[in-house]
Amino acid sequence: MPQLDTSTWFTTIMTMLPTLYLIMQLKLLNTNHYQPPLTKNSNLQFHNTHWQPKWTKTCLPLSQPQQ
Repeated sequence: MPQLDTSTWFTTIMTMLPTLYLIMQLKLLNTNHYQPPLTKNSNLQFHNTHWQPKWTKTCLPLSQPQQ
């Protein structure tokens, strides 16, 4: 039975790793990632109302008593 020649395996594996890394980097470079929306200035949207710090109850239309 002939012996399997493994002398080139180390070189093959060591050249494969950077190649795979570069391929993955190029693939990730071309993908579109989620961009969070721009933050708006909260000072412009703040309204000083008397019920702002209080808890308010929201009633659904079905929970109101029938007339």
